[in-house]
Amino acid sequence: MAGPSPPVVMTAATPKATNIVWHEASVDRAARAEKRGHRSAILWFTGLSGSGKSTLANAVNAALFERGLATYVLDGDNVRHGLCKDLGFSDADREENIRRIGEVAKLFLDAGVIVLTAFVSPFRADRDKARELVAQGDFIEIFCAADLDVCESRDPKGLYAKARSGAIKEFTGISSPYEAPESPELKIDTGSQELTESVQVVLKALEAQGVIPKA
Repeated sequence: MAGPSPPVVMTAATPKATNIVWHEASVDRAARAEKRGHRSAILWFTGLSGSGKSTLANAVNAALFERGLATYVLDGDNVRHGLCKDLGFSDADREENIRRIGEVAKLFLDAGVIVLTAFVSPFRADRDKARELVAQGDFIEIFCAADLDVCESRDPKGLYAKARSGAIKEFTGISSPYEAPESPELKIDTGSQELTESVQVVLKALEAQGVIPKA
């Protein structure tokens, strides 16, 4: 006689409800794009801590806002104050953190908003899963390519010093790996390039891809 079936291991991504259906809204993404005069998109800023992700994302957001476009920034630290406050920094928790952000960003996309996400998101597979949630062209990966020594010299939050002393475990770039994008839509040298120039690179790319109208 066969033994008992092994238990089902539930993860945060495992559906727990079966009696649900997707509700189609009366106002769809296309209608919002026509009304607002621009497409929605996910701008996924990734890079080491101190690489300038949040700085660049917020500067791009401000530039888009000045043009009257609908935008929102999902910042790594801010999200961990609420939506992801139950997560730590283990590999499994990092994976779940990015999974949640990917799903939230997808909702912003449907709402017709240009959503900018600023997360280390160290694992290539996790970023790929976020990309796979949406159609081709909706996910724009922006690699803030500052070298580790530059990021560490900045150390705006004192995190590298704490990681070097052992006060912070599983810190990306020191005791946990960072997998750089292999073929991002944009690679920006945030280690040496001026912020204003980096912003223009992003804006020109969005114009070229038809996400926003030309200024």
